[in-house]
Amino acid sequence: MKAIGYTQAGPIDGNGALLMMDVAKPQVGPHDLLVAVKGISMNPVDVKLREGRPPEGPTSVLGYDAAGTVVEIGSDVTGYAVGDDVFYAGDVTRAGTNAELHAVDERIVGKKPATLDFTESAGLPLTSITAWEMLFDAFRVTEGGGAGQSLLVIGGAGGVGSMLIQLVKTLTNLTVIATASRPETQDWVRKMGADHVIDHRGDLAAQLNDLGQTPTYVAALTATDQHWSAIINLIAPRGHIALIDDPQSINITDAKPKALTISWEFMFTRSVFNTADIAVQRDLLNRVSAMIDAGTLQSTVTERADVLTVETLTDAHKRQESGRVIGKQVLPGLSA
Repeated sequence: MKAIGYTQAGPIDGNGALLMMDVAKPQVGPHDLLVAVKGISMNPVDVKLREGRPPEGPTSVLGYDAAGTVVEIGSDVTGYAVGDDVFYAGDVTRAGTNAELHAVDERIVGKKPATLDFTESAGLPLTSITAWEMLFDAFRVTEGGGAGQSLLVIGGAGGVGSMLIQLVKTLTNLTVIATASRPETQDWVRKMGADHVIDHRGDLAAQLNDLGQTPTYVAALTATDQHWSAIINLIAPRGHIALIDDPQSINITDAKPKALTISWEFMFTRSVFNTADIAVQRDLLNRVSAMIDAGTLQSTVTERADVLTVETLTDAHKRQESGRVIGKQVLPGLSA
């Protein structure tokens, strides 16, 4: 089958960065679905792995969002049948979705939204899971809870921020303050539902003080090194900071005087470690799908390619590296 992969880690314009290749059809395990991939999306993890993780064999295939149709099921599969349309974020320990066919554990797969096509649907899974787990697993906010408290989202216009803002406003009573620095990103986070917008290039604490807000929760989605001191200063005592990026140097003892909680959100943890509750990702994706179809959540796609080729995927990687993507980038799958 056809796939787009890389042969050596490094920059996107280096030799062997992305190549069209023939690879073997995936092996289907007992809990696996074999999916004809009809839509994919770009995420920061694609760039990080391409730049820093050499292929374990001659080649490696990236891609950690997909929507498609089930064409084969494993012996222990109970929730899906051949012909079902699905969407999911996959598993970083397995070959990715930039291929015609992809094998994935049914327990991390949801039913594709009926109101979106495959390409648009592929923009949802990874960011939805990340945002959901941060809100409900890390922060432990309850549905309908959070009244009188606020959440600061640093980097609100990215893929995760765009979905987190929507989930918070749809499912909780938290006040949402999102950071954005450009007029177009500020307009975007307001569209997603942010109650207040502040500029992360300015003094965060001063801007929050002007709003009369002392956040109980901070979602540190980008540039945590840069904002760490400000976060410690502005957050409420006994507040909670959750991170998704990879800061090189933060001093966690800064959090001691306020007795803060610090946690990381990594949506691949459940699939990598096959946790006992792995199937909650299936359940939450089905919730997200239902909310999309009901109109209570909206797509966060802003950039869409017409075809998946080495050239269009290379362009998507370059855009991701620019740090200026609003919402999500999506492309058709190789089986589209």
